[in-house]
Amino acid sequence: MAFTLHERQMLGLQGLLPPKIETQDIQALRFHKNLAKMTDPLEKYIYIMGIQERNEKLFYRVLQDDIERLMPIVYTPTVGLACSQYGHIFRRPKGLFISISDRGHIRSIVNNWPENDVKAVVVTDGERILGLGDLGVYGMGIPVGKLCLYTACAGIHPDKCLPVCIDVGTDNTTLLKDPFYMGLYQKRDRSQVYDDLIDEFMEAITDRYGQNTLIQFEDFGNHNAFRFLRKYREKYCTFNDDIQGTASVALAGLLAAQRATGKPLTDQKVLFLGAGEAALGIANLIVMAMMERGVSHEEASRRVWMFDKHGLLVQGREQKVDPHQEPFAHRAPQDIDIPKTFVEAVNVLRPSAIIGERAYLFGNWCSNTVALSLPSCHTDPPSLPSSCQGRCLFASGSPFELVTLRDGRTFKPGQGNNAYIFPGNEWSCHPWAPLLQRHISEAACRGAGDSI
Repeated sequence: MAFTLHERQMLGLQGLLPPKIETQDIQALRFHKNLAKMTDPLEKYIYIMGIQERNEKLFYRVLQDDIERLMPIVYTPTVGLACSQYGHIFRRPKGLFISISDRGHIRSIVNNWPENDVKAVVVTDGERILGLGDLGVYGMGIPVGKLCLYTACAGIHPDKCLPVCIDVGTDNTTLLKDPFYMGLYQKRDRSQVYDDLIDEFMEAITDRYGQNTLIQFEDFGNHNAFRFLRKYREKYCTFNDDIQGTASVALAGLLAAQRATGKPLTDQKVLFLGAGEAALGIANLIVMAMMERGVSHEEASRRVWMFDKHGLLVQGREQKVDPHQEPFAHRAPQDIDIPKTFVEAVNVLRPSAIIGERAYLFGNWCSNTVALSLPSCHTDPPSLPSSCQGRCLFASGSPFELVTLRDGRTFKPGQGNNAYIFPGNEWSCHPWAPLLQRHISEAACRGAGDSI
């Protein structure tokens, strides 16, 4: 509808469109009026992403104009719901799909992508999508959503962005029975073939698009995320948002809280709810930040505790501790039983900061700082400031409505989202990027060593 009369005549569109030549302002107004009629988040997602398919310029216009309201639909938390229903709401493919059956032919598949100048690739194998677990090919919504923000927030042209899903199967039995599932109907391949596939993919991307192409790993399983970061950081321009992006924004939140509370970072005792790749990335970067402020590695590590699905991470517990978790597996608190619930761990350890997917505080005790990172769709963060009677600093990975306490005070939950970090990766095209990225990778993987 925005084609001019001359363009319509030149392109053979005269008579195929209504006679009105419509401005983008009117198109944006129609979009907002239609969106305002919708209440279901998934319906909003389908509508907005449909605009991206039909009118990309309009899509990025409205996204940039109203990023605060639309980002929670295009990105977290609604994108998680969209991923869980991906095969049911499917309209048309977006991005590049590579399966383990394609091994040996990945370069030819990459060559099928129509754009010749890609600068940013976001890739997932779908094993750990947000807090939803293994979604296999359904996880493609994450790379698509991330790259929308690379364009809207960092100004990278959408033609230079490539979302990729690598399908090696799924261990999600529900999906393997789902007639609308769009990936391989097989258990996840964890053999050497999987590693060979990733190697071939990395080589194919850089062969076509150059060594400085940013390759962002997204929502890989904990056991693969760290080793791929170590394996590829010396050779490729890589970034793991779950490990490095989450760590950056969480540490920024703690530093901001330091200004508000007057309590230095080195005096914080941090308790994590969860001990996966995101938690470990944050913990390692917190340790590094403490070390730069004069605290030894051992003392800094002792100030970080973790509580996973098996309970408090302590030395000698029955459940196996991952090698990446060992620095944070401390001796159990003396003269008391090991806490069996997270609430018990809070009451025993009395942390000043809590970081995790979900956190709930009960009783009269409350931390000075509560940072809540990467919540799932089911998180109810208003319970935190309410149970703390407003005596906490709170941030959530997703935006939430205003919280009104019993005494009538109203608070707006702060947001600590990776979107503050990863769109800035456009600097990755700089010739120095591999060197800078290596130092950041070392910090995230080791939690100690060279300063950034």
